[in-house]
Order: sequence, then C-alpha cells, then structure tokens
Amino acid sequence: MKNILVSIDFNNNEQLLIDKALEMAKVFNAKVWLLHVAAPEPEFIGFGVGPQYIRDDRADQLRKEHRLISDYTDLIRLENHQCEGLLIDGATIEMILEETHKLDIDLIIIGHHDHNFLYNAFFGSVASGVIKKANIPVLVVPLEV
Repeated sequence: MKNILVSIDFNNNEQLLIDKALEMAKVFNAKVWLLHVAAPEPEFIGFGVGPQYIRDDRADQLRKEHRLISDYTDLIRLENHQCEGLLIDGATIEMILEETHKLDIDLIIIGHHDHNFLYNAFFGSVASGVIKKANIPVLVVPLEV
C-alpha cells in the first residue's frame, strides 16, 4: 500500500479521518492524499453565472477550504509523512473515484454520517456510493453529526 486517499467534507470531523490515515500511513509507509470535493453551486449550472455577490461568496468559500486543506497537509508533513492536499470541484462520488484512479490510490478513507431515512432517500450517502463503485478497499469511519 503506497497511497491513501482521505475524503474530507469539513463537517468538523476531519481530524478523526486524518488520525486514521496517519495510523495506516505509518504501518505501510504510505503517502496521504487529502481530498475535498467542492460540490458545484446550482447558480453556476446553466447559462448564467449569477450575481457578483454570489461569485464573491463562492470564491471566499473556496479560498477558506483551500487554506484548511493546506493546514491539514502541513500538519501531516510535520509528522514526517508525505502528504498532498487537493481541492476539486464536481460531483462528490465521481470525483473521489476519478482521483482514486488518477493517483493510483490503494485505500480510500471516508467518513459516514448517520442520517434519517428521508435524507438518505433524497440525497443518498457519499460513503455508500463510493463503496458501491470503488474497485479498491474503502475504510468507512463512523462520524457523529
């Protein structure tokens, strides 16, 4: 095992996922890839790009997320482990799987939030979608909401 991908959603549970990744990275001397998929905003889909204040807000949000990924990457590097952080835009499940293929990932670590039936019926679960479509091992870490 040489590459571990950690999917982070910035719901204040990322440290648990990072700790699990470091635990595995130490055992296998693996590189850690931190990935956050920023879902596209509905205002940007279609022909219009929306008002300037929406574009500014979105840019601020992406800068904040990029800074957080960089901070987590730096912390892992301080533990003497190879780490890269990625912030990409797109459909979450598809982008996780695409990056897994591109980066030759051996293990995906992803969190799972327990949601009610209606939430799962309308939105589904990213963890479930990744498990169904991935062709490599997926470590699912239960997270409290």
